Amino acid sequence: MATDNRGIPIPTIKRFPSYLRLLKGYRDEGMEMVSATMLADELGLKPIQVRKDISCTGIEGKPKVGFTVVKLIDAIVHTLGWDNATDAVLIGAGHLGSALARYEGFESYGLKIVAAFDIDQQKWGAKLGEVPVYPLSHLQQYLEENHVNIGVLAVPAVQAQEVAEKLVACGILAIWNFAPKDLKLPPRVVVQRTDLATSFAVLSAKVKRKMAKEDLLEEDDEWEIT
Repeated sequence: MATDNRGIPIPTIKRFPSYLRLLKGYRDEGMEMVSATMLADELGLKPIQVRKDISCTGIEGKPKVGFTVVKLIDAIVHTLGWDNATDAVLIGAGHLGSALARYEGFESYGLKIVAAFDIDQQKWGAKLGEVPVYPLSHLQQYLEENHVNIGVLAVPAVQAQEVAEKLVACGILAIWNFAPKDLKLPPRVVVQRTDLATSFAVLSAKVKRKMAKEDLLEEDDEWEIT
């Protein structure tokens, strides 16, 4: 099973945000303690899996009582590294890039987009929310002066590889790729691709299966009526 550099399984890391969403809701409702069983029931998991995931944070619960909600939130946030905001630059100030720059939720995840870059001179000097837009030609100087390690890529597929290579040449260590393009970069560069088309394909397939199942149920009902 794939793990991160601390030995935490990647599937566990992917489940942590779901735990956080529930825990923050419980906290806002005034709940002080939560059990692994409660979290498991909400997320469709097995309690033993939830307990294994939580053990990766180093926090310990109380037998027959559970975990302190606030402490568990802090432990997961710290494990994910979201307690220290990480600066990132955005490449591409189009519709998708603009939406990403304006999304305030990133900071709660420990990510702060501090600057955007684009080749369209009509966008230079503008702001995407609070994020200033600069010419792409200024990227290297900005990174040298501000020591940013993460790049968010929101450019067309035909430009993605070239821009990604430019980011790497400027010292970027990790790229969050929203472009519909698989990047070929040195192994030392961490790349996480978010493929909207793939996500929609999965959604579409699930909808079709659900509709097919409902059609079968309707046919069964018709047979029962006759």
